[in-house]
Amino acid sequence: MILNISAVLLFGAASALAVKTKSAGGGAAIVLFLFGFFAAGTGAYEPIHNLVQASADAITRLGN
Repeated sequence: MILNISAVLLFGAASALAVKTKSAGGGAAIVLFLFGFFAAGTGAYEPIHNLVQASADAITRLGN
């Protein structure tokens, strides 16, 4: 089964959870950064998007 989730939706939910639980660790900072990045679509979009896509592809290949 293949499940596609929008990065903005995924990081938005994770950001809401991080804020609600008052997480202040490094993981929460990365989640909030990625949410802001994908939501804003800045000029740095391409290199960061490629990094996230490569990570997702690597995780997908680990399951096969």
